[in-house]
Amino acid sequence: MSAVTTIVRYAIAESVRRRIFLVVVLLTAAFLALFWIGTSKIYQDTASIVPPAGINADTLVGATLFGLAMFGTLFLGTVLAIFLTLGAITGDAERGILQPLVVRPIGRETFLLSRFLGAVGVCAVYVPLVYLVALGIVTVEGPWRPDRVVMPALELMLAVTVVVSLSMLGAVFLSTTANGVAVFMIFGAGLVSGLLGQIGEALNSHTLKSIAHDAAWVLPFEALYQDGLHRITADSVGFTRFALQLGPFGGAQVGGHWLLPWTFVYLAGVLGLALAGFRRRDL
Repeated sequence: MSAVTTIVRYAIAESVRRRIFLVVVLLTAAFLALFWIGTSKIYQDTASIVPPAGINADTLVGATLFGLAMFGTLFLGTVLAIFLTLGAITGDAERGILQPLVVRPIGRETFLLSRFLGAVGVCAVYVPLVYLVALGIVTVEGPWRPDRVVMPALELMLAVTVVVSLSMLGAVFLSTTANGVAVFMIFGAGLVSGLLGQIGEALNSHTLKSIAHDAAWVLPFEALYQDGLHRITADSVGFTRFALQLGPFGGAQVGGHWLLPWTFVYLAGVLGLALAGFRRRDL
């Protein structure tokens, strides 16, 4: 346990030295400030609009705004996760830091898992904090309240954890820059699959919906995000429900009972591949 604590503290200290946290804090502050201004303005502009029959305007506006905030939280959490892990193996090896640690007294498995746990721990604080601040902005400015609060936050945390695991896997095989680019492209691929799902819902295309569903499960951070969007409006019905399914950057889709078990199996598989690759890597 002392070895794990030492590596976690080292990773955090290195992130502070490289001003990673400063960049993330500034980005987060800018996002939340703009989100608050935009939310206030949108509520003012839509207060006098009469919605079509069958649509609850408060739910539609509030859920759409909060869905955008959830996307922003996921994106910023992904940025933080990548910054914390993109050079966790290759970068440390190139700087000559890794070799003495993984031989004695820590070992490769402990080092990799410690870096993973350290990044997950930081993101597990950051993501719910941003989520709750955004929720506070939406509920202060308007009358809407989400149907579920806790589970969507946990799903966003788990989604960022998946990104951390993918970044750790890439860090074993790729250079720092290549790993950062690769993980951002994977994240973008998840978003594209969500957009395909939206198009498929709008056109009632079974093919597009199937592709989007399969891609979201191959990249479960997207499926977790979609399920979180569904949960914040789980009690909505009728045309309001249909409109929200075409929601921001992926649409609200039910994940089902197998989503969480599959995510943990996925995490175990990705970390297993990372450990296997790290054991075979010539440092």
